Amino acid sequence: MTSLAFILLLAFLPAESARSKYPPKSSISSPVFGPQQVYGLLNGSITVTCFYPPTRVNRHDRKYWCKESTRGCSTITSTNGYTAPGYQGRASITDNPQEENFQISISELTMADAGTYQCGIGINSRKLYHRVNLDVSQGSHIREGAELFYVKLHSTLTMTCNFGSEYDSTRKFLCKMDKNGCVNIIDSYGKVDEDYIGRTLLSNTKAPGSFSIMITQMSWEDSGLYLCGVGVYGQNGETKELDVHVYEETSIPQGKPTIFGVKGSSATFECHYKPLKHSSVNYWCKWRQNGCFRIIDNSGYVSDLYEGRVAMYDNPDNQTITIILNQLKDSDEGYYWCMTDEEEEQKSSTELKIVEGEPALQGKKDVEAQEGSRLNLTCLYPCRYYSYQKYWCKWNSASCTPLPASDQRQPGPDITCDTDDKTVILSFDSVAKSDQGWYWCGVKRNGLYGETMAVYLSVTAGGSAGRSLEVLDADVPSPPEGDFTPQGRAKSAASESPNQSGPNTLLLVLAPVGAVLLIIATAFAVFKYRQIKRSDLVSVGSYRTNISMSDFESVKDYGASNNACVKETQETRIGGDEFITATATPESTAETKKAKRPARRHPFLSSTPPALCWEPQG
Repeated sequence: MTSLAFILLLAFLPAESARSKYPPKSSISSPVFGPQQVYGLLNGSITVTCFYPPTRVNRHDRKYWCKESTRGCSTITSTNGYTAPGYQGRASITDNPQEENFQISISELTMADAGTYQCGIGINSRKLYHRVNLDVSQGSHIREGAELFYVKLHSTLTMTCNFGSEYDSTRKFLCKMDKNGCVNIIDSYGKVDEDYIGRTLLSNTKAPGSFSIMITQMSWEDSGLYLCGVGVYGQNGETKELDVHVYEETSIPQGKPTIFGVKGSSATFECHYKPLKHSSVNYWCKWRQNGCFRIIDNSGYVSDLYEGRVAMYDNPDNQTITIILNQLKDSDEGYYWCMTDEEEEQKSSTELKIVEGEPALQGKKDVEAQEGSRLNLTCLYPCRYYSYQKYWCKWNSASCTPLPASDQRQPGPDITCDTDDKTVILSFDSVAKSDQGWYWCGVKRNGLYGETMAVYLSVTAGGSAGRSLEVLDADVPSPPEGDFTPQGRAKSAASESPNQSGPNTLLLVLAPVGAVLLIIATAFAVFKYRQIKRSDLVSVGSYRTNISMSDFESVKDYGASNNACVKETQETRIGGDEFITATATPESTAETKKAKRPARRHPFLSSTPPALCWEPQG
């Protein structure tokens, strides 16, 4: 019965994903990594490569190769210069700190050399080691071992597989081994495991039958044994083993794996590259199941679909490339990749999610001006950007070139920043046809680019001479409720001819006077009508009388408190011209309710007018 319950429990357990087949960081005992199995031929030779994290201590510490036995692990050779008897002249060890590995070579293999070895750092068997099994056999052919990949946490892994031209049109795939077989990660038919969506790519290379796989944002769970192959795993075709180990390295900064962008606003991405291997071509693309759609690169290429929306900035001081994408829309959601044409350089992917909201930078997005006219492009920014550097730039396919500020006194358009009105203004003394195009208003701080807003300027043919003297303001839209409203901005206004001021002036004076009189008469008529309408027969106790309801309302405006004839409510200033009405205290409310109870002595029949302070009896 217990066995049956256990089987039913296993049946309802969720299926494992491809990333759950390898132990997490907490279960990884040693960061030293190498092949698990090595094959060699009798009288032949082998070379074993072991990797280690490139810390300062690891670079200078002792590296060793030892053979396990019941008595411990006996050193065969080490970087201290020691080589055990029987291995002198045929065993050697070489440290390559720049390559973050060390290599062990053994020649003239014998059958006695088969066994279990350790490649490690420091003292033998002190955790920093990796076990390697050596198999020595007779014959002319040995099995090919797995190709090793030692990659940093959050970095990018690139693997290449070549199976010959006869497999050029055959299905290519990458799968990850587990106890039940090999779980498909990605294939050339566009099928991608859900844990790898947006961060893996499979693409054909120049050689027929060869392809490469890239995986970005490597995590601890990505460690394990993979197979790249052609055909169908376990049925036909060929495969190649790829042994992947992930280790932690904090010296390389990482970008955010997910960025949230407000619809209609902008998003900023950062791509990191190694300073010693700066690629000649850097490009940014959007991930798709069958490839990566190129959006922009540093050679000046920009996709027509992203004209005026994307710009790339190279920052050699901190080895980053910044990409800004503005005018965000729902279709922009997805995964974006930083790519280079160098296989050894770091590649990364970032997910962009679009959320609803109000862009912080506000302004008119489409502006039309006549050639020769004066023009102001206005950008409104919120208080949180008060201390940021503000700028205007003109977009082109290479980047967005910043325009000079007004105090630099250079010809052409200039920028002024009105901190009182919280606006950044781009002014044109005389708009030219060459000024047509995209302009960006943006903010940045400490060299880091922030939010941007794009404006398209259309320049039409010039009009009359008088028109060219006007100043056209590209007015900003009304800010959201609760924000500030700019004051003192100049507005364009067309001048009127003097000979039109005769009859029109008299009409302009009499029309408002007549309107005021009409409003007063209407208000008086409505007031009298409501006063007559609201008069009703009211029963109080056993008496019936004709009392205007307005008399009760005048009484209700006063509370039966200690201060006679004091209104229940009072106005409290909360800032600006806004007021709120504070309700009466519970004590006053209780007294008011008491005042509204029917009175047995009917004091309202006395000579006291109802509109005066009325204090009920009983």
